[in-house]
Amino acid sequence: MLGMMIRLMAIALSVTILVGGPLMAQAAPSAFPPALVAQLPVAQRSFVADAVNRVGASVVRVDTERIVTRTVSPSPFFNDPFFNDPFFRQFFGDGSQFSQPFEQEQRQQGQGSGVIIDPDGIILTNAHVVSEADTVTIRLKDGRTFDGEVLGSDAVTDLAVVKIKVADGDIPVATLGDSDQVQVGDWAIAVGNPLGLDNTVTLGIVSTLNRSSAVVGIPDKRLDFIQTDAAINPGNSGGPLLSANGDVIGINTAIRANANGIGFSIPINKAKEIAPRLIEGDRIAHPYIGVQIANLTPELAKDNNDDPNSTVLLPEIEGVIVTGILPNTPAASSGLRRGDVVTQVDGKSITEAQDLQDLVDQTEVGQELMLTVRRGDRTLQVAVKTAELQN
Repeated sequence: MLGMMIRLMAIALSVTILVGGPLMAQAAPSAFPPALVAQLPVAQRSFVADAVNRVGASVVRVDTERIVTRTVSPSPFFNDPFFNDPFFRQFFGDGSQFSQPFEQEQRQQGQGSGVIIDPDGIILTNAHVVSEADTVTIRLKDGRTFDGEVLGSDAVTDLAVVKIKVADGDIPVATLGDSDQVQVGDWAIAVGNPLGLDNTVTLGIVSTLNRSSAVVGIPDKRLDFIQTDAAINPGNSGGPLLSANGDVIGINTAIRANANGIGFSIPINKAKEIAPRLIEGDRIAHPYIGVQIANLTPELAKDNNDDPNSTVLLPEIEGVIVTGILPNTPAASSGLRRGDVVTQVDGKSITEAQDLQDLVDQTEVGQELMLTVRRGDRTLQVAVKTAELQN
């Protein structure tokens, strides 16, 4: 009898594994006797559930509110001659109070996510979530609410730090991972409050790393994103992206409305670099020179030169071509021109646009850079002094 039960259990488990996969073992079909079903192993919890149970309580909802004053034009109704009828004047007077523009206050509300990173009540979120907010309210998963104080924010990296007043050790804290160790293909778990739906979890993988914000189509940011196919919707902003073991590897920030299955997160190591300065109230200065750039290869240059409609002759070399000069910027005053090809910065060879961007980011505001530039068949040295990028 025992041997038969063991064989039946083996059959039941094999059926379950074939249907659900080894990580989704379920109870045997109801056709088996209840006594036999009771002896089957308990279904294992997935790694996603373990990660969320570890971190989920530290993920918060961020509710914001601000009062916006706008000028309202008078209704055309009050300029109608019919309004001059004595009958209407009896109730509305001469109507002058309605015929002039007037100011009206409007209450605007927003919502995002955040993650607690310190037991002192420090919460990391996106700058755009709390931008210009008059009030910030933090709601924990257990239902507790707190008034939040924005200690600092930086629009260029889209990071902000909010503080709530709590008793020592009274709040759950997430474990921050190391985003430099993340690899393409790793599991990625997004946790947040998308579309007002609290405590939502989505699963995907890391699609790629170091995805430039310029390539993503967000030129006003200076970031290399973690790209993931874990669903990130409005309201997820500021929430954490988790590794398979529940460590925070990123802060979810950007979505593309014209693409499905693509989301972006700020690497947590960038947040570790910026957050302490924001906590202290420091203003984060970002240097820039004011050029629009692209990669140039000999093949691309040759294709351009072979085109009879081309308006510029490019050197057939590797470098970074200047595709545009922004007005009233250091680049504009330096003498750089559209079509120039930058091959070196301070004697260091560059072959990709991201190399030039990284070198600029690593400078101090006001620092002078010496660019080696090919313009037609000439090689020039152009000095450019960085300025501060305004948020």
